[in-house]
Amino acid sequence: MSGEGLASVHHLRAHRRRWWAQWPLGIVLVGVVTALVIVALDRFRLGSLVLAASVLLAFALRLLLPADRIGLLAVRTRTVDLVVLGTLGVTVTAFALLVPPPA
Repeated sequence: MSGEGLASVHHLRAHRRRWWAQWPLGIVLVGVVTALVIVALDRFRLGSLVLAASVLLAFALRLLLPADRIGLLAVRTRTVDLVVLGTLGVTVTAFALLVPPPA
């Protein structure tokens, strides 16, 4: 019976570590929410650039952090994630800079 209590405490500690281990995703999501707020305040170009910076930050984190530290930011293999995030980040940056301001 004492083994059950020990397992419960161990599971609780592991759960807390797992939650905190999601900091890369949390930082990227804060950037995305910030970008959406900026766009909602009618600053499309700035909001789009903040969104692109958030995606490129996700790219950099996926590139630099080891697999056991990246958490839920890893969706597929490292190569697929890097190609998708890099392409999306560069594309959003290009669109943000190329879209003409409203007349």
